[in-house]
Parts: sequence; C-alpha cells; structure tokens
Amino acid sequence: MRNEPPHLSRRNFLKSTAAGLSAMALPDIARAQLATQAPPKTIPSDEFSAAVPVSIEVNARPIPSFEPRDRAQVRFGSLEYRSGLVLTSRFPGFGGLSGLRLDAKGERFISISDKGSWFTGRIRYQGREMTGLDDVEAAPLLGPDGKPIIARGWYDSESIALDGSLVYIGLERVNQVLRFDFSKGFTRSRGEVIPVPPALRKLPRNKGIEALVMVPKGLPLAGTLVALSERGLDANGNLIGFLIGGPSPGEFSIRRSKNFDISDAVLLPSGELLVLERKFSWVSGVGIRIRSIPLRSLAPGAVVDGAAIFDADLGHEIDNMEGIDAHITPEGDTVLTLVSDDNFSMLQRTLLLQFTVVE
Repeated sequence: MRNEPPHLSRRNFLKSTAAGLSAMALPDIARAQLATQAPPKTIPSDEFSAAVPVSIEVNARPIPSFEPRDRAQVRFGSLEYRSGLVLTSRFPGFGGLSGLRLDAKGERFISISDKGSWFTGRIRYQGREMTGLDDVEAAPLLGPDGKPIIARGWYDSESIALDGSLVYIGLERVNQVLRFDFSKGFTRSRGEVIPVPPALRKLPRNKGIEALVMVPKGLPLAGTLVALSERGLDANGNLIGFLIGGPSPGEFSIRRSKNFDISDAVLLPSGELLVLERKFSWVSGVGIRIRSIPLRSLAPGAVVDGAAIFDADLGHEIDNMEGIDAHITPEGDTVLTLVSDDNFSMLQRTLLLQFTVVE
C-alpha cells in the first residue's frame, strides 16, 4: 500500500533504484443516477479527501510508449500496450487512487482514494486510445451514520468490488468491509459494515485486504466475495485470502514469490483471476507483475499459484500501481486498465494504463 521512497527528486529516485536493483459492468441504475442527479457544487478544498460531492477537472497527458528506451515495442509478456495517461488536477484531494471498476464499455468508472473518497467519471477515447477524463466528480465515502468515514478514522479504502447495485469497499487500516447500495443515492449512499471472518480482522494493520472481487453467476464460487491481503502471511509465508459467503466460505493462500505483495485483482469472464502485484526494495528495485490464477483452484485450505503473464520495472512507465480492471471491446479484445496511487506525493504520478491481453 505504501512503498513510499525517501524524498529524493523523482529522477534521482529512478536512477538510484534502477542502479541498485469486471469485466464487471456498472449497474444501469448507478449510471442512471449519475446522469439524473443535480450537478454537485464546485468548491475549493484544502484536504486530501472530499468533504462534499464536488465536480473537478482532471488534466491528462498521453504516454506514447510504455517502454521509453524502445518506443517501437508494444508487446510485454502476454499484454500489448494500447495507451496511457498521466493524470493531474488542481483539486488537492485528487490522487491516492487504490482501485477502480469500469462499465462494460470501459468508459464509465468508479474509483476510490485511500483517503476515503469516491471518484466517478468517464474515460474519453479517440479510436482505441484514451485521451482524457470527463464528468469527474469527487465525493466522500459515507459511513452508517451518513458522515464521511474519515471522521471515524477509517482511512485506507484500498479495494473495490461490484455486485449489481452493491459496491464493496475494503478498509485496510481497520480490517473492515463496507457495503454500499448505489440504488440508494449512488455515491451519496451509506456504507454498512458486513460480517467478515475473524482471521481477516487480525491481519497486519498496514498489510490487510488490498483486493476484492465478487464472483458473478455462471462461474465457480458464484456469489463469493474473494478478499486478498496485501501481505498477511500464513505459517509458510504465503499470502492469505478469504472466500466470504458463497457456496464454500473459508481461508486459502496464494503462494508468495520474489517478495511481491498483492495490490488488486480482477476476474475475467473465462474464470481466470488476474492478480496485480508489486514490490519495492533498495536491493531488487521497483516492479509490478500480473499473475493468472484459475478461479476453480480457490478452495478453503488450498494454496494456489499461477504463472506471471506480465512484469515491468522502473525502466517502463509505471508507478505505484494499485488498481486493475478489465472490459471486452466490441471487437472481442480483453482490455486491462491499471491505475496508480501517487500517495499524494509530488515525486509520484497518477497513471492510467491500458493493455490488450493477446494470449
């Protein structure tokens, strides 16, 4: 979640580390409410979280190549680079993006900041390339009492899953999961604390639930909320995961390797769970990878593993990548969208990257 470097210049940081080193659609009712609600107020803010719903402007600069050293290269493992954006905003609360979910077209999005804010809007395209964001709104995540969750000290909203009009948000700092019913006010709805396994509540305070995925009908474990910890480790040093609800609730593990920690996950219609991971150390550097794990292998007591289909380091256009989602284009391409958490640091960037799964 953190992975925050010392306060060097970003360029010096890159040099020193390099040297040492759903397809889930937003529910129709949510989109309808977004279109019909009264426009939010536009107000200044000096906080890192939205105090009230506010329309904001987000600027976008294109990233022409994922590999600056070889701009002709577009293939990276099993992925092909499509386009990318560097996102900035004068709104102080913009940043810290730790998860996102897209509609079936890959346009409308819901994202969360680890400072307890929603960000919603639309990705603008020209052909297959992203060109910017429109209709962006920030709003506070509200607790059961209707007040922003940060008033309770509930920060680190790190993970998001959709189930129709229901939106699940994982709070890493307090090891809780909130459920919002977007049919009751969209981002103005109140979060309800749901029951979670006792072992989830005991995860390390800063290494708790980092990824949530709801299994839809038609797939194994349908109706299960899959929760993955960032670095909650079992007795053998593997990453702890939970199957909440559904036909076979329980605890399982994902084999940990090369010091990678989990930052998010997405479930493809094929039944492949793609797990986004990252690592940081002064010895091995900064890196991200995506592993593909068969959903059918998840079961209480299981230790699962999967092959890496993508990896990248600071020689590529990456940052602290914390969110991943997928959608299918009209042409049948599976497109992965990744977003980074800039930790509200001037030394880091908010990146939005898209790749096509080619094999």
